Amino acid sequence: MDTLSYLGQGFDVALSPNNLVTALAGTTIGTIVGLLPGLGPINGVALLIPVAFALGLPPETALILLASVYLGCEYGGRISSILLNIPGEASAVMTTLDGHPLAKQGKGGIALSISAWSSFIGGLIATIGVTIFAPLLAQWAVSFGPAEYFMLMVFAIVCLAGMAGDKPIKTAVAVLIGLMLACVGIDANSGVYRFTFGSLGLADGIQFVVLVLGLFSVSEILMLLERTHQGQVAVKASGRMLFNLKEGAFVLATNLRSGVLGFIFGVLPGAGATLASAVSYMSEKRLAGDKGRFGDGDLRGLAAPETANSASACGSMIPMLTLGIPGSGTTAVMLGALTLYNITPGPLLFQHQPDIVWGLIASLFVANIILIVMNVPLIKVFTRILSVPSWTLVPAIAIITSIGVYAVHATTFDLFLMIAIGLFGYLLRKLDFPLSALLLGFILGHMMESNLRRALSISNGDLGILFSSPITIGLWVLVAAMVALPFWRRYRSKRSAALASA
Repeated sequence: MDTLSYLGQGFDVALSPNNLVTALAGTTIGTIVGLLPGLGPINGVALLIPVAFALGLPPETALILLASVYLGCEYGGRISSILLNIPGEASAVMTTLDGHPLAKQGKGGIALSISAWSSFIGGLIATIGVTIFAPLLAQWAVSFGPAEYFMLMVFAIVCLAGMAGDKPIKTAVAVLIGLMLACVGIDANSGVYRFTFGSLGLADGIQFVVLVLGLFSVSEILMLLERTHQGQVAVKASGRMLFNLKEGAFVLATNLRSGVLGFIFGVLPGAGATLASAVSYMSEKRLAGDKGRFGDGDLRGLAAPETANSASACGSMIPMLTLGIPGSGTTAVMLGALTLYNITPGPLLFQHQPDIVWGLIASLFVANIILIVMNVPLIKVFTRILSVPSWTLVPAIAIITSIGVYAVHATTFDLFLMIAIGLFGYLLRKLDFPLSALLLGFILGHMMESNLRRALSISNGDLGILFSSPITIGLWVLVAAMVALPFWRRYRSKRSAALASA
C-alpha cells in the first residue's frame, strides 16, 4: 500500500501543469531526435542537460524532461528504420530487418502503428516493473557498505565488456579511458594534483557536461559534416495507418515476452537496449521456426525489438535510482544531471527525496501515453522531417552545445576542452570504439575510487574486506562469469565452425 500512496504522490508531481507541458515538449523533441539518423537518445539528453540547468528548472522537472526525451528517442528511432532502412540509433538496427520490407510492400502505415503500439506495451510493462521492484531493491541496497558498492561497480564495468558482442576488447579499452579521465584533478584524500599538467582549469577535474557534450555533440557535428548529402527520400507510409485487431492479437504474445525480456536487460548494468532488441528478435525468430517470415516483413520481427527497446529504456532507471549505477549510456548522462543538482542517487533517495523519484516513475506512465497518442496521427508530419539535409542540424547543435557548456561554469577553458574532447571522440568513433562505455567508465570511476578508499580505511588497508560478506563473494562470482563469457562465446563459435566444416 505504501507503494501505491507514493505513486499517487508521484502522479501529483507528474500531472502538474508545468511538468505536463515539460513531458509533452520532451517527448516531441525526443521523437524528432530519435528519427534523425545518427543522433540517438544520448545526444538528445546530453544537449538538454545544460538547457534545463540554464532555465533554472527544478530537479524533478529536469528529470521528467530528460526521461521524456529518452522515451521519445526510443519511439522516434523506428520511423527512420522503417521508412529509410537507416536506424536512428544502435538499438533500432533490428527494427530495419522486418520494418523496411513491410514499408516496401506498401504496409508502412501498419508497420509504424504496430511498432508504436509495441513501444507503448514495452514501456508500460517496464514502468510497472519499476514501480514494483525499485522500492524493493532500494530497501535491500541500504545494507550495502563501501566494499559492496565497489564490487557492484566492478561488476557493472565487467558487464560492459562481457556483453559487448563482437567487440569486448574495444569496449574494455573505452572503459579504461573513462576511468583514467576520472582520475584527473585534485585527489580528495591527499589534496595532490593528478594529471592536470599544470593547468588550473583541470584542477577540479574534467566536468561532466564538458565531457558529454564534447564526446557526443562535437563528434556528432564532425560526423554530420562528413555526410553533407541532401535529405533522404523515405518510403511513403501508404495504405492503412492503423493495424487491425487480428494483427494486434498476432503480436500480443511477442509483446509480452519481449517486454519482460527488455525490462530484465534494462536492469542489468551495461546491457542496454541494443542487446535487448537483438536477443528478443533472435528468440522470437527461434520460436517461430520455419513458419516465420523473419527478414521479409514478419510483424513479430518488428514488434519484438521495439517492445524490448522501450522496456529496456524504462528498466534502466532502476539501477540508476536505487544503486546510483547507470543501466545504459543514456541513464549515465541522466546520472550526471543529478550530480549537477547536488542529488545523490541511491537507496536513500527514496527516503529523503520521494517527490523526485516517484515523480519520475509516474512521468514514465504519462510520457508513454503522450507518445502513443501523438505518434500515430503525426506520422506524416514526422516523416517530412526525414527530408531535411543532415548538415542543416550542425549550426543548431553547435550553438546549443557552446551555450550549454559556457552557462554551467562560465569559462572559455571549458569550451576549448570540449572541442579537444570532441576531436578525440570523433577519432574513437571512426575506430569503432563505443563512447557510451567511456562515459560509464568516467562516471563509475569517481564512485569506485571513493568507495574503495572508504572500505580500505574501515579495514585499515586490509583487502580482505572485499571478500568478507556474502554479497561481495556473490559479486566476485558474477565478475568471473562475465570475464569468461567472451572466451566462451569465441570457443562456441570456433566449435560450431569446426563442426560445420567437418
